Amino acid sequence: MARLPLITPDIHFDEVVDDFRAIFESGRLTSGPYVRRFEETVATMINMPHAIAVTSATTAMHLALAAGDVGPGDEVLVSDFTYPATANVVHFVGAKPVLVDCTEGRFDMDPTDARAKLTSRTKAILFVDPFGQPARHAELKALATEHGLLLIEDAACALGASRDGQPCGSDVDFSCFSFHPRKIVTTGEGGIVACRNEEHAARMLRLRNHGGVAGEAGIEFIEPGFNFRMCEVQAAIGLPQLGRFDGIMSRRRELARWYLEALEGAAGLHIPLAAEVDECTFQSFVVMLEDDINRLEITRTLLSQDIETTLGTYSVHAHPAFASYGYKPGDLPQSWRNQRQSLTLPLAYWMSREDVQRAVDALQAAIASQRSQA
Repeated sequence: MARLPLITPDIHFDEVVDDFRAIFESGRLTSGPYVRRFEETVATMINMPHAIAVTSATTAMHLALAAGDVGPGDEVLVSDFTYPATANVVHFVGAKPVLVDCTEGRFDMDPTDARAKLTSRTKAILFVDPFGQPARHAELKALATEHGLLLIEDAACALGASRDGQPCGSDVDFSCFSFHPRKIVTTGEGGIVACRNEEHAARMLRLRNHGGVAGEAGIEFIEPGFNFRMCEVQAAIGLPQLGRFDGIMSRRRELARWYLEALEGAAGLHIPLAAEVDECTFQSFVVMLEDDINRLEITRTLLSQDIETTLGTYSVHAHPAFASYGYKPGDLPQSWRNQRQSLTLPLAYWMSREDVQRAVDALQAAIASQRSQA
């Protein structure tokens, strides 16, 4: 039987070979027409006037914070259940990440906990759409508006997700997307930061390129900046996927529906889903195991059957990197439980209904085996 991986990038060499040749022959490998087309296409998809291609979602968030003048002395409310990049960028602009728990039974930021952690130093809210499930944006936006805070969306997994009929990432000060190989669209590595404010966009363009602005005699460097540029080859990899994005999303949602049907009434787990299937991207299909189930044993058992699984994502506060901010494991109990009991199942575009059923049957057998030995 074929190995079932977490994801297989939906990329095909015949789609890009002519573009690669054109790029190589042009001699222009960065900051050229392919990057501009990539930016324009994503901007249209998410209904934002400005989209700036960068090296990753991490550098996208870094640019957003820098353009928003977030720095030393400021605090940023950050989703705790996320990849540590979301909090790392706050640290590296010199601000303090204030980690916010999940709502019970969900994966996204709890607006009530966010409100409780506001201080006079809070400058921004940086929230995540976990696994491409839209977060509770309306409540977070109301909180940001009430207190004059920047609202930044880590939409790394949410290109194609929606809320209230609008694309995720379209109704915030800054939205940040990832094109890592585990995302729906990949450029190898890469990201986009989008915004509506023209001054913010101009500053991020400048900061992306060492803080420089082109002039007649070369570049004038207005402020210290970064090298966060996406290259032409990366954009060329991503553009064909954007061109068939509706088909890519339709396929992932079909696979998700098969999982939901196969897991209905399953013992030992439940499926937190914050929105309708057609509003989520299913960058990962994640279930929550009940507390008596040892996830590590489950992952080992399934791997022995060539079925790849992993945790959902991380409870940032529980890791040593953030102990200096006064956190210890378990301080944010919902997020901590999500790290320990979440399980990501395979979701590759080529999988059949039989492949999905194989993964579900193996999971159910592993859960039953554990419970029989307890």
